[in-house]
Amino acid sequence: MKKLRVGVIGVGYLGQFHAEKYSRLPAAELVGVVDADAARAGEVAKKLNTVAFSDPSQLFTKVDAVSIAVPTVYHYGTAKACLEQGIHVLLEKPITVTIEEADELIGLAESKGLTLQIGHIERFSPAFTAVKERLSSPRYISAERSAPFTVRCTDVNVVLDLMIHDLDIVTDLAGAEPEKVSAAGASVITKEVDSALARIVFRNGCVADVMASRVSDEKKRVLRVFDGDLLYTADYQAQKATMSRRSAGEVCELQPTDISTERRDTLNEEITAFVASIGSGVRPLVTGVEGRRALVLAQMITQNIEKGSTEFTPVPA
Repeated sequence: MKKLRVGVIGVGYLGQFHAEKYSRLPAAELVGVVDADAARAGEVAKKLNTVAFSDPSQLFTKVDAVSIAVPTVYHYGTAKACLEQGIHVLLEKPITVTIEEADELIGLAESKGLTLQIGHIERFSPAFTAVKERLSSPRYISAERSAPFTVRCTDVNVVLDLMIHDLDIVTDLAGAEPEKVSAAGASVITKEVDSALARIVFRNGCVADVMASRVSDEKKRVLRVFDGDLLYTADYQAQKATMSRRSAGEVCELQPTDISTERRDTLNEEITAFVASIGSGVRPLVTGVEGRRALVLAQMITQNIEKGSTEFTPVPA
């Protein structure tokens, strides 16, 4: 079977891991890596026994698919150029800076019959998938994501950096479109919002509270889903999930039960799924449309925080 020729555009902190996964994937051939920092591209290329390039256009005639892990402001331009050349794209989150840019990429991919997958990696977490497959009708969802401050990813606010993962997750689980959003947040270290809290009400009555901070003392990524008389918890870091219910005794307390999960490399799962989607023609797990949906919420949350408004804002249909 012919291998898929792939490249990685942007091999900084995250992009280097994309390149490593492709280099070990039997169904793919890592043709080359691209970075504006020629020394960085050369370093990664040497390590993975591939070729370094300084401009994405140098890959165009050599690859069938690419991962794009450049700063968010360059997502649109880089992805558009690749799609125009008939190249399948795995684009790191957030999909783009603006909704208009996202719409153009989605339309371009559809018109050319190309795969456009967005890197919402938590969809591939074994803890998340174990919880999702057991849900019936979630009524309340709580998502908390925090990390100590680093200078990496400060080109965007915490909503686009961290919270957007959970905006995608809660919308996927709610089973309905979001109806209205309220939010609050603050800047602590950077000029952008560093800590934020949002409440999303969905059209079926489900409510989600989503919290994200990049100025925390600890790293935490936890999802809680209240479904009927059951509470499901997914710990993304530990890749563990539990189901809790009220105990049968006289004392009211929650009795947790571990849900069996198998620890997995979620980035490898994401990239393997991308390659498989191209080969089979089946839609990816996280399409451009879903990436756009998360971006709409992220923008509304950011706008509310910047205006200092904690009132609910209707989500456009």
